[in-house]
Amino acid sequence: MERLKLVLQYFQSNSESISNGICIILALVSVKLYTSFDFNCPCLPQYNKLYSLGVMIVPPIIFFFLGVLVNRHTGVMMDEWMRPIGNRSKNPAVVKYLFSAMIQRALLAPMVWILVTLMDGKIFICAFSVSVDPALFSGLPNNTGLELIKIMAKVPCKEDIIFRNSSFRKAVSRYVRCYSQAVGWSILLFLIVLGAMGRLIKPYFDDHATSLQTRYWSNYLDVEQKLFEETCVLHARDFARKCVVQFFEDMREDTILRLPHPLFLTNVREEWEDEEEERLHGVSKQEQMDQLLNKWYHSKPELDVTRMAHRPRTCVTWEDRGGRTLYSDV
Repeated sequence: MERLKLVLQYFQSNSESISNGICIILALVSVKLYTSFDFNCPCLPQYNKLYSLGVMIVPPIIFFFLGVLVNRHTGVMMDEWMRPIGNRSKNPAVVKYLFSAMIQRALLAPMVWILVTLMDGKIFICAFSVSVDPALFSGLPNNTGLELIKIMAKVPCKEDIIFRNSSFRKAVSRYVRCYSQAVGWSILLFLIVLGAMGRLIKPYFDDHATSLQTRYWSNYLDVEQKLFEETCVLHARDFARKCVVQFFEDMREDTILRLPHPLFLTNVREEWEDEEEERLHGVSKQEQMDQLLNKWYHSKPELDVTRMAHRPRTCVTWEDRGGRTLYSDV
């Protein structure tokens, strides 16, 4: 249970971890779908390859676009690529990094599907059983009156009557399955070697400092977008609260008995209103909010927080009636 909590905390720690978790889930879903998929080869020479290629190619394409769709890097990359320059220049290296990260994660589930189908071998048998030389095996059913190519096309169909009590179909299936698994292991080995070589060779062709800068600013774009969305949600909630309260106050009848508020209630109300105004950041009209959002899109602020970093701090000093300092945090 503790390990499961640690895994969940890792996947919830940041957007990159969440994207990794979603891609892993898609990969597991692809395996589950294949194992529950009822594969029925048509066992016809003109349709076997077409059906097999459809099963081999179409689901990976679907999983690839699903991976692109659920990947947060996709939205961040498109926002950075399509936005106007404004006060902030674009960094092509960051867009390239986000695109690479998106493609790598989106390809996980399709590659898992392809490898699982190759390791299983059913699709390979359906597609290439007609290409096998029957002279390599004994027990060919030659008393069926069918053409040789039609007999070979029926190899994936173990329920067919022409292969009843025949070892020919099993021998051909094992032969083609061996080739299928060899191709699958070869692809897996190639991907592992390619990834290892990429990790080993990359430092020789890529400046480490530049790579750190690219990763930093790609993470910054992601965090900035999330913080802006969260701030907009908080502002919208406070704005809606103010609109609703104002509506009900406007609807009150003039016959309501108006009594002077006690001083402490007045102070509390003023403090609450000041806090509400601070959360609204001075934006109290629809036109102001539309203008602010338009400015954020067309002219994002430059990456310089010098004014905030050197903003003067409020200091508190307590003095007695004689002017002597009792406490000061200066």
